[in-house]
Amino acid sequence: MIFFQIALIFGAPLAAVAPGSSEAGALPCRGRLFAGLTAFLMLFAALSIISAAGFPGLVWPRWTGWITVALHAASAGLSLLSRKPAERAGWAPVQAMLAGLALVVVTA
Repeated sequence: MIFFQIALIFGAPLAAVAPGSSEAGALPCRGRLFAGLTAFLMLFAALSIISAAGFPGLVWPRWTGWITVALHAASAGLSLLSRKPAERAGWAPVQAMLAGLALVVVTA
């Protein structure tokens, strides 16, 4: 997901399948800024789960993993509420799976 967001930042014509986007083609400047924020949040999410899994040298508080679970669960819910079929069929299951996997790691 981080690489997808980076592709959007650099102007890849994927706006039609980007979460929350209603444009086609490349994202406008505002959308690219949002993609940058999303990429940062996904990096935070990945590092928090890696830390919760016990990766040596990465000692984050356990609550950061719970934030990641909530972040992915909220994203899945928002994707399910979207009017775009591509978002409901594509991003909702991906976000739900990430929420479930993060939950497994945090509760282990």
